[in-house]
Amino acid sequence: MIEAPDHLTGTPGATGDAPGDAAGLSLREFDLLADLLSRVRLAGAIFLRGEYAAPWGLESPGAPDLIQLLAPDARRLILFHIIREGRLWVTAGDSRVEAAAGDLVVLPHAESHSMGSPDCLAAVPFGDLLPPAPWHGVQTCRVAGGGEQTSMICGYLKCDELLFNSVLRRLPPLFAVRPRPGPAADWVQACVRYALDEGMQRRAGGEAMMARLPELLFVEALRLYAEQLGPAETGWLAALRDPVLSCALARLHAAPARKWTVALLAEATASSRSVLDERFRTLLGQAPMHYLAEWRMQLAADLLRGTRQKLAAIAEQVGYQSEEAFSRAFRRHLGQSPAQWRDLAAA
Repeated sequence: MIEAPDHLTGTPGATGDAPGDAAGLSLREFDLLADLLSRVRLAGAIFLRGEYAAPWGLESPGAPDLIQLLAPDARRLILFHIIREGRLWVTAGDSRVEAAAGDLVVLPHAESHSMGSPDCLAAVPFGDLLPPAPWHGVQTCRVAGGGEQTSMICGYLKCDELLFNSVLRRLPPLFAVRPRPGPAADWVQACVRYALDEGMQRRAGGEAMMARLPELLFVEALRLYAEQLGPAETGWLAALRDPVLSCALARLHAAPARKWTVALLAEATASSRSVLDERFRTLLGQAPMHYLAEWRMQLAADLLRGTRQKLAAIAEQVGYQSEEAFSRAFRRHLGQSPAQWRDLAAA
């Protein structure tokens, strides 16, 4: 993995060992998020610099067209916009957010969306303002309306399916987060400045760092979003803030090969089996052992893709006593054998 420049590394929002609260995720919660994302191959790019003067409005196509335009080999896209100056609105389906300088706007499912200045009356297709693909470096899109200036940068991530859906499936069509003044906000702005500078200079080795920036920014956006969730929210990020579930997830992630049962997991989290099962089903939409099986498949897929270990060795590492039991579970979850999946991943 390419190392980031010193001013772009670190975990600006991670806190100590105290339980998570409005001040930020606890160290355990942040480590869980980092652990999950480390198993999923994320890659992306900062692809656009927007300079818009009011009134302006743009319409962006949905995931299939964006995949063709930005990353034809992707199975899933995540879009994000970082507002550097001014203010705007963004809508996707029935969701609408108002954003201003310093905000990160994320579209986890890359749905078709529109955005514009507060006084915008009509939006034009985004593609009409762009040069023909393929693009090299960061493109610039301008609308000269003569009014208040809004500037932003736009990026995307392509990612795997598998367990990562547990995070994505319950995220809204779009959300906006704002880093608190201090190290987190300074770090995001450093990323933006680096992206814009590299987009202009295109120095040796810069492409590798530019591919990492969207991942780093997305992790920060997820962290901020998790911190602002209310008590009625559900999903994997909401589970991070639940003291029983965050403890249970930490145990499962730390020892996935252990012969877990609901009773053992409840004992390890100082909870009852009924409470543990109810919280898993309410916040994650699945039973504890189903979550464990899904996590084991993610770990197995990572090992199949990243190593040449034999299937029996991988089966043992992810908690299956035989290669046959592992192969049956893998096919049940992913619709193909481990060997077939490995060959396709290599291709």
